[in-house]
Amino acid sequence: MPALPKYTCTCCGKEHTEWPALAYSSPANYNNLPEEEQQSIGTLTGDFCTIKHPDQTDKFIRCTLTQKVIDHCEDLEYGLWVSLSDKSYQDYSANYNNENHEAKYFGWLCNDLPDYDFEDSIPTTVFTRTGNQRPEIVPFEDFDHPFVKDYYNGITKVEAERRIQNMLEVIEQGHKS
Repeated sequence: MPALPKYTCTCCGKEHTEWPALAYSSPANYNNLPEEEQQSIGTLTGDFCTIKHPDQTDKFIRCTLTQKVIDHCEDLEYGLWVSLSDKSYQDYSANYNNENHEAKYFGWLCNDLPDYDFEDSIPTTVFTRTGNQRPEIVPFEDFDHPFVKDYYNGITKVEAERRIQNMLEVIEQGHKS
């Protein structure tokens, strides 16, 4: 596989050569809404998302997940979304600017990652981190899913670079449309 090309970061505008995080700007639940409903029942910021249905409000936060790469010195970082209960969401949002807040919550993974079938959402533990870093998610180890197995067993450098290249191609195609 050829070396990853330099890429221009959509956040900072600078050119990078190190591995980018594979980040999603919103949860799949929000992406799957028609654009009109995104505007009328959805609220999305860089770290929070809510969808107000007639009978419930779904609440999501942005987190990170670190995928171990077994034959390389760098791990693959993901920027993913999880859904939280109302109580957990309220606690997290109330302490969002508290640099010393440490908590853990139950959450459901809410992004569909290429190469995996997501018929069922994956249960996770969400760990907040001091210093106002985004929370880290860890999938339940006993949940039978290829993504969970890869998380715990690791992936190869070739696989990590293939995933990065695929994400860069998707981003590039989006900029051309």
